[in-house]
Amino acid sequence: MSIARICSRAACHRPAVSTLTYVYADSTCVLGPLATYAEPHCYDLCADHADRLTAPNGWEVIRLAPDPAAAGPSSDDLEALANAVREAARPLPRDTGRPGPGAPVEIARRGHLRMLRDPSNTPTQGSTEQG
Repeated sequence: MSIARICSRAACHRPAVSTLTYVYADSTCVLGPLATYAEPHCYDLCADHADRLTAPNGWEVIRLAPDPAAAGPSSDDLEALANAVREAARPLPRDTGRPGPGAPVEIARRGHLRMLRDPSNTPTQGSTEQG
């Protein structure tokens, strides 16, 4: 469940569509598309308040129009989605109940803990361990 961000103006409960930031060094207000996440020094505005925005005397307002092509999913997004669907649809390997070659072998169990034997340290047939 996502929580919709609302306009930062007092008593306005409409959904936010733009984000306002200030560049104090340049005396500039920048109004752009809604930011990906809310930041403490930015203000989210609804369409009405974004359209009526004015700046103090001596300040400049820069309005960044959203790129219509960026509104939809990119080709990278679609490719990633297709790859995820392919991976999810791939059948799982059949479990034969026997460990494969080089797989650790369970030798003991206590509760949720398991003791495994490392296959690389197991003696081969015909050899004896001396120690």
